[in-house]
Amino acid sequence: MTGPVLLVQLSDLHIGGNENGVDPVPRLEAVIEAVRALPNRPDAVLVSGDLTDDGAEANYRVAREMLARLGAPLHVLPGNHDDRGRIRAAFDLPGERDEPVDYSVGVGELRLVIFDSNVPGRDPGSYDAERLAWLDRELSAQPSQPAILALHHPPLATGIAEWDAINLERGDREALGEVVARHPQLRAIVGGHLHRIAASTLSGCPVLAAPSTYLQVRPNYRRDEIDWVDPPGFAIHVWAGGELASQIQAVPLLA
Repeated sequence: MTGPVLLVQLSDLHIGGNENGVDPVPRLEAVIEAVRALPNRPDAVLVSGDLTDDGAEANYRVAREMLARLGAPLHVLPGNHDDRGRIRAAFDLPGERDEPVDYSVGVGELRLVIFDSNVPGRDPGSYDAERLAWLDRELSAQPSQPAILALHHPPLATGIAEWDAINLERGDREALGEVVARHPQLRAIVGGHLHRIAASTLSGCPVLAAPSTYLQVRPNYRRDEIDWVDPPGFAIHVWAGGELASQIQAVPLLA
């Protein structure tokens, strides 16, 4: 009997950022050390977007060098703060220049499907009919292999007006849900972007937004304002015994 498959998910590193005067690098270092200290080595690491705050080439070099310390295969996708061409070059991702970063990889018994949700120049994500047709074909290619769909903008509503305005809109969620409903091998949809843990379902499939390795959002559900709070964190997705479990690990910061 084979052991469990472990997929660690990091998100929203924002290398080069300076929110509230906070440097994201020491926080990413703490997260990396927490992952390295896990009793079980991950089979792969998913990084679900916003690796940099500004899309600068130098910041991708920093991210790549730091993430290499995890000693596991890296599967990277861009966020709304990223530059497709530069992230593609830094991490040798498939495709050409500024094309959407879409691909699939095997992680043990799982299939990880990377689906770029970004619209260049905009914070909200979106999918047109052509992009959704690509996903439908990709999922149809291996209908019997359990899969995780990874994107930057998670298809869920938070109830936070400011945050929902920069995420996937209802129409995009519904269109994606029509594709998801045709593929029961999908065991989870995972994203980032929100800088907080959030969970929902889409066409019966669990949806999870992972925390940021940088700062989290403390929401205000009645006014368009947010506060940035600690601690950083990451997600672990575990495939064992024919079931997928997703858990969140907070990383306390030492004074």
